[in-house]
Amino acid sequence: MKMTPELRERMVHTALEARKLAYAPYSNYPVGAALLTASGRIVTGVNVENAAHPTGMCAERVAVFKAVSEGERKFEAIAVVTGNGGSPCGACRQVLSEFGLDLLVLIADGEGKIVWETTLDQLLPGAFGPAHLGK
Repeated sequence: MKMTPELRERMVHTALEARKLAYAPYSNYPVGAALLTASGRIVTGVNVENAAHPTGMCAERVAVFKAVSEGERKFEAIAVVTGNGGSPCGACRQVLSEFGLDLLVLIADGEGKIVWETTLDQLLPGAFGPAHLGK
């Protein structure tokens, strides 16, 4: 799928809108994600926190798990929106890498301005993957 300026804007807007649904009462750091599948669907995710902090989940992983649970396995791009344009955490980068290091990553701030456009392989050099699982 060709990543046009209009599609970039739509993805960021979708992540920005999803961010409004985040459940972040502890960090007050809501995150929204919009994951573009190879079939052209945009699947959203938000961070969901919990009083037992390690049991919460990041927006990026929510979007991936939701997409996978709906039969999607190939992804083209992800837009991540935070208040300050923060990038995906290491766990999210690793989960995303399972589906391809060529994933386009759009990182936007709370105003919807893209502050960084990169690829997953640039965010996660030396990624651990299936080839590393020796028998």
